[in-house]
Amino acid sequence: MHGITAYGAYVPYWRMQRSAIGSALGSGGGKGTRAVASFDEDATSMGVEAARLAMQSAPQGTVPDGVIFATSSPPYLDKTNATAIHAALDLPAHAYAFDSAGSVRSSFMAFASATFVPGPTLAVLADVRTGLPGGGDEREGGDGAVAFLFGEDQQIAVAVGAAHSTGEFLDRWRMPGEPASHVWEERFGEHVYVPLAEAAAADALKNAGLAIDEIDHVIVAGLQTRAVRQVAKRLGARPDALAPDLGTVIGNAGSAGWGIALAEVLDRAEPDQNVLVVALADGADAFVVRTTQAIVGYRQRRAATVAEQIASGRDDLAYNTFLTWRGFLDREPPRRPDPDAYYAPPALRTEGWKFGFVGSRCTACGFLHLPPGRVCNECGTVDQMTPVRLADTNATIATYTVDRLAYSLSPPTVAAVLDFDGGGRYTCELTDVDPATVAIGQRVELTFRRVATAKGIHNYFWKARPLRGGL
Repeated sequence: MHGITAYGAYVPYWRMQRSAIGSALGSGGGKGTRAVASFDEDATSMGVEAARLAMQSAPQGTVPDGVIFATSSPPYLDKTNATAIHAALDLPAHAYAFDSAGSVRSSFMAFASATFVPGPTLAVLADVRTGLPGGGDEREGGDGAVAFLFGEDQQIAVAVGAAHSTGEFLDRWRMPGEPASHVWEERFGEHVYVPLAEAAAADALKNAGLAIDEIDHVIVAGLQTRAVRQVAKRLGARPDALAPDLGTVIGNAGSAGWGIALAEVLDRAEPDQNVLVVALADGADAFVVRTTQAIVGYRQRRAATVAEQIASGRDDLAYNTFLTWRGFLDREPPRRPDPDAYYAPPALRTEGWKFGFVGSRCTACGFLHLPPGRVCNECGTVDQMTPVRLADTNATIATYTVDRLAYSLSPPTVAAVLDFDGGGRYTCELTDVDPATVAIGQRVELTFRRVATAKGIHNYFWKARPLRGGL
């Protein structure tokens, strides 16, 4: 079995105060905030961001042999979403890309599969949680992603035991095409989930040869809040072992929920500590991982922690903006043409640029072209180019403009001319930004986003955002 060699969790920049729901609707809401995927984000784009963070801290020279992507909110049906993650990471063609989608429990399948398949493997979990206005899913949900890289070298955590418990019962469901799930009352969920979770946890501990008081960190996750709280109480773990409740600041991220919690624990875990994870979804999955001595050295190259991303977010998203982004409030668009759909043949021909942000450098004079070209704009040399990937290269804003008429779900649109470190200039849209704070000389980084959706086609490309603390 492979162990975890790197990981990365992605928490969106935007947060919404739950009290904003009650202020707008007269009821509902609550305390704390929930993470909100931006208007140009979905499960796939967030999965890319989490995978990029994992690869930034991966053992040097690691190239994944495959990607397994799990989500209950897939942007596409009848098309593999993991291939976009594969392309955005610029993985070789022989690396596989599979989806494990449709239900929250699919995330455990992706995680478990990555421990057994040969070669380094990325398990990517992501969800955009949506509920009807004023409902429990809207209030308690949250958006996010996490990625775990499994391999044989420099393992920072290894699985030592696992168990499962399954039951056929109807606590949550959504028909194809529906915007939100139907949920049975939480008393019913508590009645069903608690014994299943207790059985799975007991068997996982038995398989690991451990008692509950030997567990240093305990994570209990699931969409049935009442059941999760009851299971956490009845496991008998030490109070100081229970992982902090991220639901008050992020919300419940569904398929990615327990994974983000595990990433947060690994951010602060010491060597040779045992972590019990219990995930409730159509039954219960429980497993125990043990950290290794390698986790100490890993922290020196680790990407942004969960705590750093929480601290760097913005928590004043307006409720009407949230409803617009989620499609529950159809507002009048700017007086500009709607975005055009892109077409398959040209997208295939430019895959390296479109998904991997791969430019070309002239081998004769060193000039860097974005997008890539055959003829050098500097010296005129033809077909003397070498590919250069710039997706992970930071840049500086040379100049910018604020467009208040361009089509956008979150106007105004900010476009900037970027000068990349080491050469290369490109005009790029900015996201996760306050137009009033944009400035020439500001440092930015690239982020993979869904630029537009037209005729049922998602147009993915790269935008830039101001450098976020820890990222």
